[in-house]
Amino acid sequence: MNSTQTNQPAVVTSSHELGLDLAAIAARYLFQTDHLHYGLWTEDLPVHMNNLHKAQEQYSDLIVGTIPEGTKTILDVGTGTGALAKRLMDAGYSVDCVSPSPYLTERARANVGADAQIFECKFEDLVTDKRYDLILFSESFQYIPLKKSLALSQEYLNTGGHVLICDYFRNETPEKGPFGGGHQLRDFRKELEGSALTTLLDRDITPLTAPNLDLVADMVENVVTPMKAQLFAFARVKYPFWFRLTTSLFRKQLAHFDTKYMGGKRSGKNFQVYKSYRLMLFAKGTQGKLAGA
Repeated sequence: MNSTQTNQPAVVTSSHELGLDLAAIAARYLFQTDHLHYGLWTEDLPVHMNNLHKAQEQYSDLIVGTIPEGTKTILDVGTGTGALAKRLMDAGYSVDCVSPSPYLTERARANVGADAQIFECKFEDLVTDKRYDLILFSESFQYIPLKKSLALSQEYLNTGGHVLICDYFRNETPEKGPFGGGHQLRDFRKELEGSALTTLLDRDITPLTAPNLDLVADMVENVVTPMKAQLFAFARVKYPFWFRLTTSLFRKQLAHFDTKYMGGKRSGKNFQVYKSYRLMLFAKGTQGKLAGA
């Protein structure tokens, strides 16, 4: 089957997809980085915006270092800007990408060139006869329906292939908390039990990724909050009618935004309570081994 004819470009219809597009624009302009994933903050790296790119490179190093020996072909699901895919290609791997965002697909194509096929669709809508040695989910697993992600991963793997997931999951807590996204870790493990995947690695890296939330909280406190206050004060005086009308019409949305993003609850400490960020490697069947093993 010709996958280039059956995989149709997805249209951005969700706030998650729009958020990734906007994040890519901001990251490239403000921080000179094409990476959209979290940074990995080791003890020797001070938590500061100036070090974000280095932390993201350390995250990429971790993923590359976890790829099992003998891997030749990789499907990068949710490739983002293609920065990690390019890193993998430079390391000698043959990489194809799944990209549901038209904007990010353009960025990815500029990074990977013509050597990688980009499937412009959601992973659950992918149609291809290709099979891969490794299916990679770098902060993309959370966006895919749980049952479909594991089933499709096994379908598109070669015999003896692997699934590598680096993403966060939700912990069991009394309340949802201030952070969205992520499958329930309990549900994932239950779904995993019914699959043909064997766990080779399950590492908790939450403490190394949580500082990213402290960086965001610092930006909100020192940039977003004062900017919002200035804009609202200006509009209240300059355009009183329109200010009253819009704040009345969108009062629930504004209150939700303030509670979620400006209430001081989205800290690294709270992230570790509600989320579990994990690096996981699975083998199809009982075969497989870790990198360097």
